[in-house]
Amino acid sequence: MPVPTAPQSDTWRDLCSGQRGPRLLLIWLGIWVGAAESLVTATIMPTVARQLGGYAYFSWAVALFMIGTILAVASAGRLAERYGLARASAGAGLVLATGCAVSALAPDIFTFLAGRWVQGVGGGWISGFAMVAVSRFFPERHLARVFASATAIWALATVLGPLLGGVFAESGGWRGVFWLFSAQALLFILAALRLFRGAAPAERGARVPWPQLGLLAVGVVALVLASLAEHWLWVLGLLMLSIGMLTWLRWRDQRGENRLLPAGAWQLRHTVGAGYAAMAAVTAASMALLIYGPPILQALQGLSPLRAGYVVAVQAMAWTLAALAVSGADRKGERRWIRIGALTVLLGVLLLAAVMTSPVLWVLMGAAICGLGLGWGSSLMNRRLLRALAEEDRAIGSSALIGVRQVGGAVGAALAGLAANLTGVAEGLSPESAERAAPVVFMAVLSMALLAVWCAWRFTRSED
Repeated sequence: MPVPTAPQSDTWRDLCSGQRGPRLLLIWLGIWVGAAESLVTATIMPTVARQLGGYAYFSWAVALFMIGTILAVASAGRLAERYGLARASAGAGLVLATGCAVSALAPDIFTFLAGRWVQGVGGGWISGFAMVAVSRFFPERHLARVFASATAIWALATVLGPLLGGVFAESGGWRGVFWLFSAQALLFILAALRLFRGAAPAERGARVPWPQLGLLAVGVVALVLASLAEHWLWVLGLLMLSIGMLTWLRWRDQRGENRLLPAGAWQLRHTVGAGYAAMAAVTAASMALLIYGPPILQALQGLSPLRAGYVVAVQAMAWTLAALAVSGADRKGERRWIRIGALTVLLGVLLLAAVMTSPVLWVLMGAAICGLGLGWGSSLMNRRLLRALAEEDRAIGSSALIGVRQVGGAVGAALAGLAANLTGVAEGLSPESAERAAPVVFMAVLSMALLAVWCAWRFTRSED
């Protein structure tokens, strides 16, 4: 007579039991370091530019960080396989600490920007390795809660990051920000060597797909430059170059043995491909508010930079609460919430396109609706996609959860940037140009919101 087995618990208590608890804390630290460091830097950039004389290169601090992050995340899965998760994570922490030190010691804006690129690489690797750790250390029953808690850490960074940056900027000691995050990166190194050792060892024969990474690099650089270009012809040309490089990457990756993305990732008819496309599209749809929401509100509503920035924080908090609310959903609920989430983001984008020139309460409502949609769908998308991956693809597939969203963000930024420049924002953000741009930047990403809905339906067709 077979002995009945006890049902496996999916509670928070079981999630944090044994080694899972300390490892989850380490994953949270990695997410915090990457998210807060980028948000803090955005707040202190006016002070940095004033002291180092780099106003003309203001936007490059963000662009170089983004480029470094995308390329690092794309290579994280293969690097984790090649060197083992402990060594790879420690190396990522060392790169981030080095980049922070370079910016902290920078005598000029060009050295500072070099440090920002290195920080992007280190932060991208940490984020990618964190996703690999999630896929290796946590069973499926805990994944939605793990991803929801990660969202909460990101939201905390969204709220506290600008405050922390403001404190350092107002005291005149902006270099201290980078020393602070360098110290946190060193703490991450020590913890990773202890908690990840032996748990995910190196695999013999694992290789980094350098040709695909080269194509991705050109495509991403062109995409980021398109979001910075002021003339619409430059934007259009760079977008076409980016599309060409990414199309070549798709062709190469599907035919090579050493793949950058998992099997099926480039095919919308495949569950994995539809899932990645939904993630990228929904992220792209959220970029108009993230990039243009605060400056438009400053120009139209007279809000301070800090108050305008916290409109984005409302979206982040709604995202977190929604993700936590559905973290216990079963597979049937998973399908339903992914679809509802995509539809809600579409509704939020439409509302923001209509109300950006209205009283700020309406804008807060639109931001909250977008956040709810992102929260209801994102964590469950991650869980469903990891379940669809073949075992040999779990490392590259889990790190790609971050990478495809980063690329989607770059696409959304480029589309919103093109729309904004066509309305005259490139010549200066006056109340008049802000009023023209307000609906247009959101309509520019509406196509991405519609694509997200379609892909979410394809992603959830099966009932597995």
